[in-house]
Amino acid sequence: MSRRLRCVFAQHSPRDPDPTLQQFRSEVAAALAANPSTDVLVFPEVHLFGGAEKSGDEDAWYRSLAEPIPGERTHLLAAIAREHGVWLLPGSLPELDEGGALFNTAVVFSPQGDLADIYRKVFPWRPAEPWTSGSSFSAFDAPGLGRLGVNICYDSWYPESTRQIAWFGAEAVFNIVKTTTPDRAQELILARANAITNQVFYLSLNAAGPVGMGRSVFVDPQGGVIYESPDAQEETIPIEIDLDEVTNTRETGTAGTNRMWSQFRVEDGPIALPAYGGSIEPLRWCEREQNGHRA
Repeated sequence: MSRRLRCVFAQHSPRDPDPTLQQFRSEVAAALAANPSTDVLVFPEVHLFGGAEKSGDEDAWYRSLAEPIPGERTHLLAAIAREHGVWLLPGSLPELDEGGALFNTAVVFSPQGDLADIYRKVFPWRPAEPWTSGSSFSAFDAPGLGRLGVNICYDSWYPESTRQIAWFGAEAVFNIVKTTTPDRAQELILARANAITNQVFYLSLNAAGPVGMGRSVFVDPQGGVIYESPDAQEETIPIEIDLDEVTNTRETGTAGTNRMWSQFRVEDGPIALPAYGGSIEPLRWCEREQNGHRA
């Protein structure tokens, strides 16, 4: 039996901040009315906080809107997910921690309204972005569907990001983006590379114009493009994926050939990684298979 995941991706323009989230409620309702059997609904990076690019001071802009997580905003978002019975990734939120650090944080809500995953962007686009770096990666279970993960925009430029999420067992990685610059062309290549080198679905959703460059792209575990948006126009994109394709690709190899997750033997010695002051430990790599792809 295949494990099909029905996703809807909102390649939409960033919305003006709305403390009551009434605009967002309408946006969610419209997307789901057009796609009533949706499992997962996804919005771009900082979707609910448009206007930063015009503010002249993005740090001050986001700090004025930031809240702790969990907090009142996540409470309202949880209610929207619960009302519609859908997995909801509403983009990312400016999060202010107790020490005053400002993070770009993705949150995922279950159909029951539970906060299923919290991920702080590890690789802000510096020097332009004001965010503090997050310090860890994660994956989460969507019962009856599969194991999923999230990264944010510039994370896609760092192979370590998707590799760690895949090592945690994610079969699909949602890459939420607000790319406003011409390097979206390179990000399309990186989306395919991240999918191929980790044998996962890599689902890269960018913001629409006039702020974002659009061109969202959704890639299967073999590196095949399922769909690529042709431009920056607003578009609501339904995509159905079969997570068993991940299992099949890893068992038979990419193009029937390459099985990277089965590279090492337990008797292999450590491989030094000087850039990190660490190493690849073959036994730990193999434990990923033995432990059912869980962290």
